[in-house]
Amino acid sequence: MSAKDTPQLLAEARAWLAQDPDPETRDELQTLIVAAEAGSAEAVADLHSRFDERLAFGTAGLRGAIAAGPNRMNRVLVAQAAAGFARWLLEHAEDATPSVVIGYDGRKNSDVFARDTAELMAGAGIRAVLLPRLLPTPVLAFALRHLDASAGVMVTASHNPPNDNGYKVYLGGENHGSQIVSPVDAEIAAHILEVAEGSVADLPRSDRYEVASDDVEQAYIDATVAVASTSAPRDAVSFVYTAMHGVGWRTAREVFARAGFSEPVPVTAQIEPDPAFPTVAFPNPEEPGAMDLSFETARTAGADLIVANDPDADRLAVAIPDPSIGDGYRRLSGNEVGALLGWRAAELASTRADERGPVGTLACSIVSSPALSAVARAYKLDFADTLTGFKWVSRAPGLIYGYEEALGYLVNPDTVRDKDGISAAVAFLDLANALAADGVTVAQQLDRFAERFGFFASDQISLRVTDLSRIGEIMAALRATPPSHLGEVRVTQIDDLRDGFGGLPPSDVLRILLEDGSRVMVRPSGTEPKLKIYIDASSDEGSVEDRRATATARVAALAEAMRLLTA
Repeated sequence: MSAKDTPQLLAEARAWLAQDPDPETRDELQTLIVAAEAGSAEAVADLHSRFDERLAFGTAGLRGAIAAGPNRMNRVLVAQAAAGFARWLLEHAEDATPSVVIGYDGRKNSDVFARDTAELMAGAGIRAVLLPRLLPTPVLAFALRHLDASAGVMVTASHNPPNDNGYKVYLGGENHGSQIVSPVDAEIAAHILEVAEGSVADLPRSDRYEVASDDVEQAYIDATVAVASTSAPRDAVSFVYTAMHGVGWRTAREVFARAGFSEPVPVTAQIEPDPAFPTVAFPNPEEPGAMDLSFETARTAGADLIVANDPDADRLAVAIPDPSIGDGYRRLSGNEVGALLGWRAAELASTRADERGPVGTLACSIVSSPALSAVARAYKLDFADTLTGFKWVSRAPGLIYGYEEALGYLVNPDTVRDKDGISAAVAFLDLANALAADGVTVAQQLDRFAERFGFFASDQISLRVTDLSRIGEIMAALRATPPSHLGEVRVTQIDDLRDGFGGLPPSDVLRILLEDGSRVMVRPSGTEPKLKIYIDASSDEGSVEDRRATATARVAALAEAMRLLTA
């Protein structure tokens, strides 16, 4: 039961209502208040859900459903975040006048939240630059460095459900355009709470912010076209493209054309921004059914490849022909794409090697496949595994390529320090065209990878919960009674990252190592009510088919064991 009694709850709701500039959320909250005053238990429970807690500002910024109250995304919460971040910037400014560049995608209220941020930043005395239209997240990440800004804000909820929105924060200077990490998140959060003690209606605003020219997007396009680095023909592969109702198409189409790739066949029903996401239940290429229209379009076109961005175009999904399945196409896992692009990056590094040999770091998150570390060893490159999230991957020293299994890839760290689904698409199309010119398919390249480095199999279990306490209970049980075996395989080591481990910052992650070289990672999701379990196994013995069968069987057995353990 909440510690707040109903009179206190109603008082807080009325105070929120008094400062809310949005007619939609005002009406919604007013209706709840009236119902609660009339004795509606359902309305009181709804108000508790909105006012007992607030959306926490962390290293992922803010993300949540659009609705009234501090535990939802809305103009009041965004104003508090913008003003709090402005105070932090002024406190830590390296320049007399810090600067911030602000971008937004096509989700509901993204443009409103972005303009509010620009006005509040300008009102606080910060040079604010608003991007000229809805644009992909990677363009914002690029613009921060291109304009040498102190910070960046991107209004997006990436691939979350349709009614969500979010607020991502980046830093320039010594952070080189990466997303914030601890302890900066806590410092900004403290300023936000200070702002929340007053009314956002009293915050100074100004319309004296700048609007960036189209030159910023064009500079991003120039830099992204340069990712296609091979001299092979660029039109050997035909492909389908979907923006998943997001903002990727306008920018990606020009990049593809300028790079010389074949004109993509668009998934027409998903190509323009639409905050309702009408053709998908969940606008994430990883989700079942999300790419069905892409498969249908590709079958009709006879395409060699499918390229998909998520709604803010920072993620990339790739599918290839596979006659063994009903859809005729198979989406590659993030680990498969990550391994192929990592091999490509290592090859490029070897062509640029000096007397010391190839130089640079391949990096991936700790829950991504160990395949990338095998590539790094083979090419004598440095390897770094990081905590989950590109705020960590992008900070690896000497980075030349980084990825995480959730369809995120960083192929051009000199220009963008975040995952970038458009530049990753260019890199993959460049690779696919070079292979096709030699008569090799992407599927055959995956077999080549297995021949050289071993076959790496992966699986992921996502346990979605309605009660968040269930996640803590499962993690606590695993720590209190660690398993000695998973299935028939002995557990040799369990690393608890809760207090940090091996140079990694503290994180609520368990890493379970097994006698046969397999690995299981368990962690709560950072953005959704899920417990995530990542399973990896490999084999380098026998033929490619032998290796595939061995690694796949190991993963299947571990998945079954983890389902039983966490039931």
